[in-house]
Amino acid sequence: MTLNAAPGRPPADAPTRPDLRSDHHVHSTFSDDAVSTLDENVRAAARAGLHTIRLVDHVRSSTTWVPEFLAEVATLAGGGITLLTGVETKMLDASGRLDLPPDLPLGTNGLDRVLIADHQFPGRGGPWSPSETLRRRADGMAGSDLVDMLITASIRAMHLVPRPQLAHPFSILPKVGLSESDIGTDHLTALGTAAVATGCLIEVNEKWACPGPEALRVLLDAGATCVASTDSHAASSIGRYPRVEDILGATAGERP
Repeated sequence: MTLNAAPGRPPADAPTRPDLRSDHHVHSTFSDDAVSTLDENVRAAARAGLHTIRLVDHVRSSTTWVPEFLAEVATLAGGGITLLTGVETKMLDASGRLDLPPDLPLGTNGLDRVLIADHQFPGRGGPWSPSETLRRRADGMAGSDLVDMLITASIRAMHLVPRPQLAHPFSILPKVGLSESDIGTDHLTALGTAAVATGCLIEVNEKWACPGPEALRVLLDAGATCVASTDSHAASSIGRYPRVEDILGATAGERP
């Protein structure tokens, strides 16, 4: 796998705290589970009053359409909206290995970000489905060991690609009988510190309502740059943030 960009701190494409006039994770029909085109998404962002949108779609190692995706984005009229791009891929195992196609273009004339997702649990030797992970828990695997594996894999993945973005962090936990309350402050601080070191953006995700207020507060205290995302699969939800607004209000110590 060749990634054509150098890692480092992020450019001015996001503030430290999430800006709700941006949406950093929006899917199009290049993803097989989304219903809106790239053009429809940009038009929806304009109607929602956004100034920035990141157009993102799912990839696997076998994906070949990224050049076509980038070429289509280049034809779009942003109408004053900053158009950013990315691909979303899953962690494959505890090493942080990612399911990315070879020769992925990143940087100038390429993609802006690689979104790292916990679609399955990054287990030892390969991805574990939620049912397999629950079986391992029933066989005696401690929840604390699972948390350690997830955080460690996420940090390793950040270091494997330039310009990472952590997509819907911790969304796998409820699927395996755990929650963000099972993540210790030390783990969260380590994740936030790694995000700073690698220039990784961390999403506050509307679809999955994660991370929650307590985890987000620790990540921000560690210096992580966090961005708002809807994880939209339909244009109608772009820039709509009722759950993120509640998270941010609670993070600041306000009543939602």
